[in-house]
Amino acid sequence: MSAKNHRFHPFRAVSSSKLGPLGRRTTRYSLVGIIRPAAEAGNEAPESPAEYSRESKVRERERAWNQSACPKSLEKPALTAESHNPRRVSALRPPVPSMAAASDAFQKVQIHRDDTTFDAYVVGKENAPGIVVLQEWWGVDFEIKNHALHIAQMNPGFRALIPDLYRGKVGLDVAEAQHLMDGLDWQGAVKDIRASVNWLKANGSSKVGVIGFCMGGALSIATAVLVPEVDAAVAFYGVPSPELADPSQAKAPVQAHFGELDNFVGFSDITAAKSLEEKLRPSGVPYEVHIYPGCAHAFMNASPDGIKRRKAMGMDDKNPAPVDLAWSRFRSWMGAYLLSP
Repeated sequence: MSAKNHRFHPFRAVSSSKLGPLGRRTTRYSLVGIIRPAAEAGNEAPESPAEYSRESKVRERERAWNQSACPKSLEKPALTAESHNPRRVSALRPPVPSMAAASDAFQKVQIHRDDTTFDAYVVGKENAPGIVVLQEWWGVDFEIKNHALHIAQMNPGFRALIPDLYRGKVGLDVAEAQHLMDGLDWQGAVKDIRASVNWLKANGSSKVGVIGFCMGGALSIATAVLVPEVDAAVAFYGVPSPELADPSQAKAPVQAHFGELDNFVGFSDITAAKSLEEKLRPSGVPYEVHIYPGCAHAFMNASPDGIKRRKAMGMDDKNPAPVDLAWSRFRSWMGAYLLSP
């Protein structure tokens, strides 16, 4: 199924029959239609969770991942004067670690907020500026851990933390990922992110930023609006629904990245990118919106497994130059707002 055949509805509000604690009907946000061909994406009822359930396989894969023997540390690339030249950043990019190495490098912690507890995965030196790394709709999988490792290895170094917004579940295919995201409590996810920011600040990071991809990109922008403790935000190919957050009310600097060929209309296409730029203008915070020619959705997923998964979804663009440029811009942005006194 190619990406161009998908019909996309950007994080639209879906009324729930359940009543919230104040007697109001709850609202959830959905990417309804992203995984089904336009000819099939109607108003039919979603399939039951049992039809998507592969939790035993998920647990088996995660257990094998977490128990695999691998090196305890990964070599950090040296910084040179050329590191600020985007064309030379690829020379500084560390090799993509194996799934086992990616898992082994992390410390698993538990974070409490309100009446719930969730797991988070931390990597990087203590007392370094913190970065909360927000998952795509797949969950906490190999790709988001690769991103966090890369961030932790940047010079002069960051401490990266991935909050597990799905509470241990990982989508093994597009249908499962859609199902997991449909069930996400978006306001609760923002609370998880705020708790993650505060955990980093309470554990040695004087300043903390947030970065997110796709679903996490939308949440990253929402964090800039709704989490006063965050110091900077970077979002990749995702904008929040107006019901979740209004970018014109952003309180932290925002940098956003989009692919020119991204066709998820209203969520991460060029129109959505330009609309975000217009909304950020009256916020008064520093902002940048970058569009990368020749790039489709999720172009930052450059690991072999990530490329394979994107290709299966009809996204076969493969160019390391935009990836290097985007990471260079991210590092400059976070350096400006997290490393300054």
